[in-house]
Amino acid sequence: MRTIELKGNRRLTTADLHRSGALPREVTEAATAIVEDVRARGNEAVREYCERFDGACPAEFRVPKEVVTGALSMVDPEFLDALKLARDQIRSFHEREVEQSWFTTRSDGTILGVKVTPVPSVAVYVPGGRAQYPSTVLMDTLPAKVAGVPRVVMITPPQRDGSLSAYTLAAAALAGVDEVYAVGGAQGIGAVAYGTESIPAVSKIVGPGNAYVAAAKRYVSGDVGIDMVAGPSEVCVLADQTADPAVVAADLMAQAEHDPMATCYLVTCDDALPKRVLESAEALVSQSPREDITRASLDNNGVVVVADTMEAALDAVNVIAPEHLELHCKDAFDLLGSINNAGAIFVGPWSSEPLGDYVAGPNHTLPTGGTATFSNPLGVYDFVKRSSVISYTAQGLASDGPAVQTLAQAEGLWAHALSVGMRRKLLEEGTETFADPLAACKDAMHTAWPNELAEPGTPRL
Repeated sequence: MRTIELKGNRRLTTADLHRSGALPREVTEAATAIVEDVRARGNEAVREYCERFDGACPAEFRVPKEVVTGALSMVDPEFLDALKLARDQIRSFHEREVEQSWFTTRSDGTILGVKVTPVPSVAVYVPGGRAQYPSTVLMDTLPAKVAGVPRVVMITPPQRDGSLSAYTLAAAALAGVDEVYAVGGAQGIGAVAYGTESIPAVSKIVGPGNAYVAAAKRYVSGDVGIDMVAGPSEVCVLADQTADPAVVAADLMAQAEHDPMATCYLVTCDDALPKRVLESAEALVSQSPREDITRASLDNNGVVVVADTMEAALDAVNVIAPEHLELHCKDAFDLLGSINNAGAIFVGPWSSEPLGDYVAGPNHTLPTGGTATFSNPLGVYDFVKRSSVISYTAQGLASDGPAVQTLAQAEGLWAHALSVGMRRKLLEEGTETFADPLAACKDAMHTAWPNELAEPGTPRL
């Protein structure tokens, strides 16, 4: 792990982090080509890419419902109990995020409000192949279900023998996934974005994946909605002299073992702590069955930030804007108000980050790569859309109409002023329709454009 010392007036900057925000060009180009091929050739292209990248392609992409539900009897009871606990607590948390439609009535009778509607369909991408993530199934599916999305689809790549993990399918059954398709990669993103002969398109795609999946999601964004373009996992531990070095080391390792590209930050004001944490990590990493991955992450992407003051340390945390932030500090809750940028914040020594990965309730699909400065964890709000509702009374139109015509005149939008002016004229005449629309038009526009042939004036500085 490399060390950055913040001494005197030195403050951490984003340049110090050496982040690479952009996906490699060759990855973007490859993903784009795959998506466009799937868009053009449908199932045929999807099959070719499944065979090439996954080594297997099922005869039918859709997994039969009975296979999905049958997975519940194939997993051990202890796993199923843990999965049910996670499901119930994740769902309970997200139920508190539900937003209701609302309306307000002004004194003139005008009604304004917001109508909240779930998106019609969602595809949840769940990584597969070498690793299985039943927790991701729950995290990405349950908020959509709570939001009321009518059609929730899961896509996940098959393993080399063409099978799917019973753990992943059991999670899909418990979460109430409506359709499961054994397809992954950029080809899977292309299939659900644009549809094929056997995979209907969706309105939004969510969930993590490798760089090709991320690039494909970015490419189709705009034609369909996406949650985010996720990068490698991150954890930042803010620790003071009260922190246990071995526990801090274990927490850094818990993120490092995800991926050699995962990034681990230790931020502290205690000059002695980093050495003790690194010694503990060295002892513990050698015991890990994922030693190579964990060591590569810590060695190549680990960063220690040593600050003079807690103020400087908190400033560094906000610059990092980590996906996961752990506060191993005395009176940790007192620091919460100073944290502006973090995907998820784990407060106090007992709040292990893996609790949030699995069972706590808040979503584990989080902004990475510093995007916590402007992005949110996945939530119910990602699966709904809001429509403004505007219903004016005649009294409301009479009150607001002149201002609209004045603003329309300033912008040179003649018909905008006409649309309001004609209604004002109807009110003045006390009629429902015009006998002579052209005459009414001239009268309606008199206040907005006194000379109907003149261009609106624009003040110049």
